[in-house]
Amino acid sequence: MQDLLKKTLFSTRLMAVLFLIFATAMAFGTFIESWYSTETARIWIYNAWWFEAIMAFFLINFIGNIKRYKLLRKEKWAVLTLHLSWILIIIGAFVTRYISYEGMMPIREGSTENVFFSDKTFLTAFVDGEIDGKPMRKTSQDELMVTPEALKTNLPWNLDFNGQEFTISYVGFIEGAQKAFVPDQEGEEYLKIVESGGGGRHDHYLKMGSVANIHNVLFALNKQTEGAVNIFIRDGQYEIQSPFTGEFMRMADQLQGQVSIDSLQTFYLRSLYNLGGMQFVVPQPLIKGKYDVVPVPEEEKSDANQDALIVEIASQGEKARASLLGGRGTATYSDKVSVGGLDFTLGYGSKVYQLPFSIRLNDFIAEKYPGTEKGYSSFMSRITVNDERNFDYDIYMNHVLDHKGYRFFQASFDQDEKGTVLSVNHDFWGTWITYIGYFLLYLGLLGIMFYGKTRFKELARTLDKLKRKKAALTTIMLLVLAFPAQAQEVSGEDDHVHTAPPTQEEVDSLILKSKVPEEHAALFGELIIQDDGGRMKPVNTFASELLRKLSLKDSYKELDANQVFLSMMLDPALWYSNEFIALDKKAQNDSIR
Repeated sequence: MQDLLKKTLFSTRLMAVLFLIFATAMAFGTFIESWYSTETARIWIYNAWWFEAIMAFFLINFIGNIKRYKLLRKEKWAVLTLHLSWILIIIGAFVTRYISYEGMMPIREGSTENVFFSDKTFLTAFVDGEIDGKPMRKTSQDELMVTPEALKTNLPWNLDFNGQEFTISYVGFIEGAQKAFVPDQEGEEYLKIVESGGGGRHDHYLKMGSVANIHNVLFALNKQTEGAVNIFIRDGQYEIQSPFTGEFMRMADQLQGQVSIDSLQTFYLRSLYNLGGMQFVVPQPLIKGKYDVVPVPEEEKSDANQDALIVEIASQGEKARASLLGGRGTATYSDKVSVGGLDFTLGYGSKVYQLPFSIRLNDFIAEKYPGTEKGYSSFMSRITVNDERNFDYDIYMNHVLDHKGYRFFQASFDQDEKGTVLSVNHDFWGTWITYIGYFLLYLGLLGIMFYGKTRFKELARTLDKLKRKKAALTTIMLLVLAFPAQAQEVSGEDDHVHTAPPTQEEVDSLILKSKVPEEHAALFGELIIQDDGGRMKPVNTFASELLRKLSLKDSYKELDANQVFLSMMLDPALWYSNEFIALDKKAQNDSIR
């Protein structure tokens, strides 16, 4: 049984099957990335247990073949180097996958940061309760990968707090989500306020008995608050008390009136109020509802949107749902949810890693292509590393910062160009193991061609024999064909017809005959173009510079610079035959001669 297992694991057939499955999986992964997303491809292919099992079988097969084919012998060292390289590359990949970590570090200009957000997303749960009368907390955290199409998680969690069991299970996922008001007859009472601050319509919902700050103006509903616009609802009647003077207009009948300061007056629904420099309308009576997570409209979706993970908490026969806003690059937590006498605070997003040093962003520089607003040619972060010895450094494309096992790359930047986003990688051992594997791979590929007894060298010797046989056969064939050729009369006449190039007079005559009228060429010369240096200039300026550069003159024959430039574009073949380029009379410093 043991021999059969070794024979199977170390066989070349198994390796061939593994390579076939591996290539097929990689191909499907590429299609899945284009159809859905990279995260979905990771869940279904790259981070799947069976894909990692293929890599493990590769590792076992390579190690076993070292002994099976006696690769430790001197003449087999080239093949041994190849096997060792593949082994190290796979081990390096496992170290990167399970030990190392990476993430993103946003920094604003003038700010200093020493934390970054993980590239992986996690579900975190803080469970608060009492043990022997003392408040205690239990923390649970696990990696979670989720998209609308796929899920990779250890949910449901079946845990306990001091013997009290509780369960956290997966319910759903919303890609691109936001917190908004949702009507619900079981919810609390809210008053909808619509205002147009900042030039756009904004909806606000004021909860009964609460105070809200709306564009620096306080609004209170059934809660007397000094300095706030107080709205009272008593027996179905609406009243207002304002710390500002103002006016209103009832939309139904265009009735207008004044609002006196600190005076209790009737408040009209569906009326435009102007108080404290703010215009607002209450379009309807009290409504019942709650704030919940809802999908972002398709036309408003962007990379800045957060996602939402929906989970269910169960304990002691009670259940509650929690909608968690978050995702990669965020570390936020939900409001406290009480279930079965325990308080749950949940978070969905990145894990926060702390650096053993800090980084200050002194300046962010974004260079654009000439004549464009959003076409960035390069961007760079000028930073200061605050450590035992402070030093300045510039991070930009292909110029990374390596410090204490961390690598910092320039990833992206804020839209206002006042902040940077650095990609952070902590993979010292994985990187070096993989690099050593690559070095051995290149060394092995060279070795199998020049060293030891390898299949490649046998093929090379066979090819040399075939080349020698082919050369001998070719010589014989040439000798055989040469004898009949000597018996034939060869004519020395040349039947080809040679066309003489046009003379300079003919070229000039054709150029002048096809010239563009001077008035039309002048209009063309007013067009604005961008030269290769990014400078915006009229065609006339560019044409004049071109003609002076080539001929050292401002005109050619009867043509000005605009006419010459148009003629070159309309008939380049004619100008190819035109000898108008100025050459050094002494034949010095001219590469054209």
